Amino acid sequence: MSSEYVFPPPAVVSIPVAGQKARFPVHRIYCVGRNYEEHAKEMGFTGREPPFFFMKPADALVVVDDGATGEIGYPSLTKNLHHEIELVAAIGTGGKGILAADAHKHIFGYAVGLDMTRRDLQNDMKKQGRPWEIGKAYEQSAPIGPIVPVAAAGDVENAEISVQVNGTDRQRSTVAKLIWNIAETIEHLSAAWELQPGDLIYTGTPEGVAAVVAGDTLVGEVKGLPVLTVKVV
Repeated sequence: MSSEYVFPPPAVVSIPVAGQKARFPVHRIYCVGRNYEEHAKEMGFTGREPPFFFMKPADALVVVDDGATGEIGYPSLTKNLHHEIELVAAIGTGGKGILAADAHKHIFGYAVGLDMTRRDLQNDMKKQGRPWEIGKAYEQSAPIGPIVPVAAAGDVENAEISVQVNGTDRQRSTVAKLIWNIAETIEHLSAAWELQPGDLIYTGTPEGVAAVVAGDTLVGEVKGLPVLTVKVV
């Protein structure tokens, strides 16, 4: 038995890549807050405020293969678990101080993700001026589907984005309605952090966020990417 570690290190978190055997190893997960105008309004904000970010740990991911149904447990402490459907940009080439004009050179591909949120806990933290981690950065809070390389992903920046719960529309918009588009988001993000290969950027959610309960099935879509299907258990 090796004495290099005091206990076995966790496995590398990785995501399947459409059309490839090799997988995408995950480094960090960045999330953009309130990045669709109508969602900002439903959360009580207006205008094009500067982008802001929060993070989730890599083991928040629930990786769901194409055509499969993933499962997430209803988390502890909350009575108001919300879905937030998002386009996820996967970084293939790192950098710091990346200009928006150069940002697309750094993107490996795109995937469909869900930012699951313990909304009641998040709101409590907001009222107290405290960090959001308890509402956002818990285990199984970031389901994600396979990554599609840029060349095969189509026109994601104008794609329809939606989520259905038990077959009923909850969120439906287009990625074109992002307040800060993907390139601008990368510019702002890389001014604060040095992006690395393996980083994921959850780019924001449109209006229509709402609660789910155990037994609900969520079907998230960004046109041109594999559908993400998740059941709350």
